[in-house]
Amino acid sequence: MNFIKKINGITFLVALVTFIIGIQLGQHDFRLKIEEGRPAVNFINQNVPGNKNVDFKLFWQVWDQVSNEYVDKKAVDPQKMFYGAISGMVASLGDPYTVFLPPEEQKSTQEEINGAFEGVGIQLGYDKEKRLAVMAPLKDTPADKAGILAGDLIVKIGDKDAVNLTLPEAVNLIRGKKGTNIALEIYHEGDAKTRKVDLTRDTIVVKSVEFEEKVTPKGKKVALIKLTRFGERTDDEWKDAVSNTLASGPDAIILDLRNNPGGLLNGAVFIGSEFIKSGDIVLQENSKGERLPYKVNRQGKLLDLPMVVLINKGSASASEIVAGAIQDYKRGKLIGETSFGKGTIQESQELPEKTGIHITTAKWLTPQGRWIHQLGLTPDVLVELTDEQLKQETEDPNKDFQLERALQELDN
Repeated sequence: MNFIKKINGITFLVALVTFIIGIQLGQHDFRLKIEEGRPAVNFINQNVPGNKNVDFKLFWQVWDQVSNEYVDKKAVDPQKMFYGAISGMVASLGDPYTVFLPPEEQKSTQEEINGAFEGVGIQLGYDKEKRLAVMAPLKDTPADKAGILAGDLIVKIGDKDAVNLTLPEAVNLIRGKKGTNIALEIYHEGDAKTRKVDLTRDTIVVKSVEFEEKVTPKGKKVALIKLTRFGERTDDEWKDAVSNTLASGPDAIILDLRNNPGGLLNGAVFIGSEFIKSGDIVLQENSKGERLPYKVNRQGKLLDLPMVVLINKGSASASEIVAGAIQDYKRGKLIGETSFGKGTIQESQELPEKTGIHITTAKWLTPQGRWIHQLGLTPDVLVELTDEQLKQETEDPNKDFQLERALQELDN
């Protein structure tokens, strides 16, 4: 899932949408005629260095030729062409996290943030080569039960090649009504070839926070708080988990951010403030290099208890913000695998016709100014799982080698 800030705003895109909507489409044969209401305008964006004069006459010429001359008239859908033109404009930036969302894809995105949808339970992203990848399988979902792992590449969705799909397009293909089936072709690093995974969609209700009591080998009481996402419900669920933690009287805390793909920026600041007394949680850096600090914004209740943080390849974005701040302030050690490495911020904007857009507007940096994009956070205690250990964990749900190492670390 993209790391986003929720805002309302108007961009050049809205101006272009308004301009094109104002053009009258021909009827029946979809012919478009250049009329007085459709000027061939030149556009220059003064805010973009070296921006060239753009003449929209070519756009309208191609639109007319496709509308008038394409052989299958039933396939000529002005609405799809319109959305496709906008999507192509946004995709030309080459940033897989900056995307235009038609109505269905916008709806899916909102459902994911709200924490309930029908699908297979995969959080998607891109690897360093911009290939579609699993950021994290959600616990106890069809994807998780089928053995899909963080970092796995998605080669095909059904019979559709996934190479050129945007995130919203991929999400839209994978999701569907409960009880229906979808086949994914998956490649796992180190395998000789891809494998086909048949999944049955289900209702996915994503609980953000889970609390559990643990004991170290030397008998210390530990509160294990597993945070799976930063969504609309997270703050309230987190408060309940903190209350349970305090009531259990622990000697230490394990914050489990494994397979947490991120979410809302404010959520990361809220969670980080639980463990850090003062200072910056994260720095936002714009295209001019100007930095905006997001500081501790409340009095945390877990400021003094010893702690460690679990991360892995599926820890991304907002979860990396929290883990990075804890590491920078030496509040606790990071244990596990190098994290995913997503260091950009997207603004989520609602547009007319129930559409939307996510635009990358800034980088985020740790309090010490580290940009971990495509690098990830390096754990203080590296615990990479072997294939044999992964097999053991799959066969025995109670087996967790990284958690065992974290419990040992709290005895030191």
